[in-house]
Amino acid sequence: MKKEKELYKNLVPLMSCKDYTVSNESYELLMNPKYNMMVTLPVPSDLENYYKSEDYISHSNSNKSIFDKVYQNVRKYTLQKKLSLINSFQTTEKKLLDIGSGTGDFLFTCKKDNWNVFGVEPSKEAREISSHKNIEVVSNLSFLEEDRFDVITLWHVLEHVENLFEYIETLKKKLKPNGVLIIAVPNFNSYDAKFYKEHWAAFDVPRHLWHFSQESIKKLFGNVSMKVEKVLPMKFDSYYVSMLSEKYKNGKHRFLKAFYIGFLSNLKARSTSEYSSLIYIIKNS
Repeated sequence: MKKEKELYKNLVPLMSCKDYTVSNESYELLMNPKYNMMVTLPVPSDLENYYKSEDYISHSNSNKSIFDKVYQNVRKYTLQKKLSLINSFQTTEKKLLDIGSGTGDFLFTCKKDNWNVFGVEPSKEAREISSHKNIEVVSNLSFLEEDRFDVITLWHVLEHVENLFEYIETLKKKLKPNGVLIIAVPNFNSYDAKFYKEHWAAFDVPRHLWHFSQESIKKLFGNVSMKVEKVLPMKFDSYYVSMLSEKYKNGKHRFLKAFYIGFLSNLKARSTSEYSSLIYIIKNS
């Protein structure tokens, strides 16, 4: 925890954001100038209770609303894109660890393609769903018996990690010397983030403890001699996040407006590279 204190030094207040998912409480976003990243304060002592919501769709297979159905269809497409990405790396054993594996859909897709898969997922309900797919999932990295992996993936997980420096060091230890770490996180420098401001859904306070820029990811992993080799866009995220943001801002999804803002965000990112969410391909230096 001593190292984490560095992330809470010389903070500059930016804005107040509301938890629209669970509590309706307000939290502060503050900028750490050294790392060019934001932090959420205060951090609730019972943070696990802020994940207890049916609306927390990452652990849901719901098809109740049009919004859910669109999400599920896009997810099927992105699962294949993620598989193609990990298949592009040369590996020795095709040994994959997915942290924050949810209901195991990504791991199930990879297993069908002959990957040796392992997962970490804190949600008991999600782990039970994974077990029905014959996916080996543990609740915490400390319970993982396997040593090293060819590929480790964190799809929108790093922003939730409490002891950030310590966790990054653990990721490095779990990766083979020539392994690949794939990190996907929201990007507060995107156009949709700047448009929606405190209503931007990807701030998702207080569950998102950290809010990253491209500079912050490079610096954080540079601390442990790991290098960002490539940055890829997650183009669907601008639409998904904009739909949620419209609901938070106006009380309605307003699909056409959300689609327009999402499209505009991707269009502007073609020149700035600041997409709503970014995938970082990271290797040991």
